[in-house]
Amino acid sequence: MFIGEYTFNLDDSHRLNIPNSFKKYLEETLVIAKGFEKCLYLYNLSDWKVISEKVNNLSFTKSINRKFSRSLNSGAYELEIDSKGRICISQKLIDYAGLTKECVILGVSNRIEIWSKEEYDKYSSENDNILAQLGEEMDI
Repeated sequence: MFIGEYTFNLDDSHRLNIPNSFKKYLEETLVIAKGFEKCLYLYNLSDWKVISEKVNNLSFTKSINRKFSRSLNSGAYELEIDSKGRICISQKLIDYAGLTKECVILGVSNRIEIWSKEEYDKYSSENDNILAQLGEEMDI
């Protein structure tokens, strides 16, 4: 399970360190994909297969399902962590998420989210009270 918030720099070769505390939970093959709210999602391949199966079970006769499947899968790439504990992010995904130098890496249960520092700071300031509000609504 991935938890916590970390900040690392994206290097000039598009490599990003993965927090040491996450590495023990990572499989050999990972999938990085476009996420919601302009971030990237990083999954173990086995978790990605579960998501992919759910998407594959949607009726392809509905336009919204086809659009979602296309968007999700066309923005996903398999990758591996290198010997120094880094992943290499494609330029397309860097552009999508607006990654520059400083990146925020979040552990979100079964996935890792990668945000540009600017986008994450903006998201955080707009959603400061979300935990209490959602906890109350969800009766947690």
